Amino acid sequence: MKRGFYTIMSAQFFSSLADNALFVAAVELLRAEGAAEWQRAALVPMFALFYVVLAPFVGAFADAVPKGKVMFYSNSIKVVGCLMMLFGTHPLAAYAIVGLGAAAYSPAKYGILTELLPPSQLVKANGWIEGLTIASIILGVLLGGQLIGDRISHWLLLFDMPLIDTGIDTPSEAAIASLVGLYVIAALFNLRIPRTSAPLQPLAHSLTGLVRDFAACNSRLWQDKLGQISLATTTLFWGVSGNLRYIVLAWAAAALGYGTQQASSLVGVVAVGTAAGAIVASLYCRLDRATSVIPLGIAMGVVVIFMNFIHNVWVAAPFLVLLGAIGGYLVVPMNALLQHRGHNLMGAGRSIAVQNFNEQACILGLGAFYTAMTRFGLSAFGAITIFGLVVAATMWWIGRWVVAATMWWIGRWHRHNLVAHKDEVEHLLDLARSDDLKPVDR
Repeated sequence: MKRGFYTIMSAQFFSSLADNALFVAAVELLRAEGAAEWQRAALVPMFALFYVVLAPFVGAFADAVPKGKVMFYSNSIKVVGCLMMLFGTHPLAAYAIVGLGAAAYSPAKYGILTELLPPSQLVKANGWIEGLTIASIILGVLLGGQLIGDRISHWLLLFDMPLIDTGIDTPSEAAIASLVGLYVIAALFNLRIPRTSAPLQPLAHSLTGLVRDFAACNSRLWQDKLGQISLATTTLFWGVSGNLRYIVLAWAAAALGYGTQQASSLVGVVAVGTAAGAIVASLYCRLDRATSVIPLGIAMGVVVIFMNFIHNVWVAAPFLVLLGAIGGYLVVPMNALLQHRGHNLMGAGRSIAVQNFNEQACILGLGAFYTAMTRFGLSAFGAITIFGLVVAATMWWIGRWVVAATMWWIGRWHRHNLVAHKDEVEHLLDLARSDDLKPVDR
């Protein structure tokens, strides 16, 4: 791997670490303020909001500006969101601003990989990026839980600035203030990311032009015979997974009587398996064999079914790890294939923006649905149960069959393409096997 890749990994680790710790701190801030349950649940869709709203613009921006600079600007926006949360802005609005920074960050983070590395290294690079991201999720939720705990928050609150009243008086506020430092560290790594030789693609002259360009890119990727399969798979996977962060916290509070600090330690259980699966995929799965992992989506649904018969957390833990490992092995090669096809079809930044739009729209829709259920008075158990019955890949057994059926349908879709569009699919797979980067189709 080129040295610049490790700089990207370092920047991604610290930025994602802060994102996940901030989520726990924001949940605790709302709880301490006596906010309703639905407001805490709304943190997830609020974070996804700008991914969807700004999707036509952030990808084009990432292709028009050196991606290291885009990542630096994005981390700076996250710092602004933290400061807003500290000094009086409603946590939901402030967290949406952090989501704005993340929305701008993502196309540059993934897009630079296709510019820096040959296609043969994309699966391995994605494996390390996803594995490191999952590690940052685990450590981030644990860090957030510890920062709001009595022991560490006591020491954080002892720090004070002479002659200045910062207004930081609670454990959650002290935790948020300390996380600003992590974003600053990530921003410093961003400044060290090398400028690649990939040509910059100028922005359209009007907003309507950008929207039309994005719509065309979205349509182009869905019509591509390999892009449509990888995009459908990753959208299904992340749409459900994105909402599990809060659902696990809500379940732990209702079922186990856990507070935010204790419940945060449970969020990382599935992530441990996902990290392992992502690393294994990066070592053993080639880009031209990415579609062979589709049956794992069915296996993922079947494994979750057995969770309905487990009532002991010590028995559930290994099953959650196994579930995460299957998901990690599934999503890494599909992400790499999607990036490869997107780079050839429209440019890396636009491709990642299309991917983010579809995945985050799914997260936003499912998160809004869960939030609405809690808003209208359903208990955590009732809301989680209905969520599981309606949404694919949730923790209730009817939802498990939806996952298996959906992944089976995606597999059939791919097999149809192999028959109906054999020459085109074989040509696309030949491109995936080659390290010769093709020019962007226009």
